[in-house]
Amino acid sequence: MRRGLTGHHVPSIAGGVNCQAFVPETLPPDPPLSLDDKLQARLSQAHVALGRLDGISVLLPDAQLFLYSYVRKEAVMSSQIEGTQSSLSDLMIYEMEGIPGVPMDDVQEVSCYVRALNLGIQRIREGHPITIRLVLELHDALMTNGRGTHRRPGEFRQNQVWIGGHRADEATFVPPPANQLADCWSAFERFLNDEPSTTAPVIKAALAHVQFETIHPFMDGNGRLGRLLIPLILVQAGILTEPLLYLSVFFKRHRQVYYEHLQQVRLTGDWESWLLFFVDAITDTANHAVATAQALSALLTQDKARLSALGRLSGSATQVLEALFSHPVVNIATLHRETGLTHATIGKVLEALENQLGIVQELTGQKRNRVYAYRAYIELLNRDE
Repeated sequence: MRRGLTGHHVPSIAGGVNCQAFVPETLPPDPPLSLDDKLQARLSQAHVALGRLDGISVLLPDAQLFLYSYVRKEAVMSSQIEGTQSSLSDLMIYEMEGIPGVPMDDVQEVSCYVRALNLGIQRIREGHPITIRLVLELHDALMTNGRGTHRRPGEFRQNQVWIGGHRADEATFVPPPANQLADCWSAFERFLNDEPSTTAPVIKAALAHVQFETIHPFMDGNGRLGRLLIPLILVQAGILTEPLLYLSVFFKRHRQVYYEHLQQVRLTGDWESWLLFFVDAITDTANHAVATAQALSALLTQDKARLSALGRLSGSATQVLEALFSHPVVNIATLHRETGLTHATIGKVLEALENQLGIVQELTGQKRNRVYAYRAYIELLNRDE
């Protein structure tokens, strides 16, 4: 449905140039969403896919092991949308206090995303609502390291910004002036917390994502934080037990269409077309996550069966393999901490896993401080990039 402009323009100045900033209307949309048969059917598909995703714990020996890597995969993909070059292996090497193969700023940004997401889930489970206080706390965590440390972490922006174009008066989009952010956020916060009326969680997540990107409350980190809000809303609503839905891969794959939908909502009020795109993103992403979990579970079973070929080492190799399943990029110190095996035994196991079975691959080419990757595991996680 085309409702027309979903907000109003006000005069502003950015970069010394006069421009027209856009202030969005409050949510939910008016007139209300038109959930026709096509949209209802696709919403139903998304809910079924989310139900399968939430049941992922029955597919794996320990869902937390999958969550560890999957959260980091999302952090990498969300940050890559913003231009970082960090890979999943780079992040895991950095977390071991190693040197990644990309600029340190890149991998620090990704690490901060993991920290912010984990903090958000912790706060939700402590019973905190999604409010300005929580979002500022998450932004502070997101911008602690990397390039964002001088971009006002944990504070709303205090000046006018614009998106696209070299001048504000030729920009693709100019978000609200800084002096209207408090009012915009206050209304947004009421919507997030179902005041005065309740919005179904999946629809709330879809509408909230656009509204957050439109308000654009921070100097930097808006895209990553806007994507992070989606799993937080679904976990808070009880749709997901764990934050396993990450849409960054889908948004990156369809980046141009994604940005066009955001802009069309503002210009034409066509929330329904955005919803169709959003629920398709949920269905595609959730189904892929379930398939990945099944493939990883099968991989672990298959590789465990191969360990019998190692004879007396097979028992220790099983412990190492299970540790690799939770930390697929490791060094000997990490494996010692995870398994309690001696460094010498771990070294023998890794040599056998690499040279006899081809399960792990050494990444550094060095004789000291070596790093090993569970190659097939990483390949499965990266299968949809």
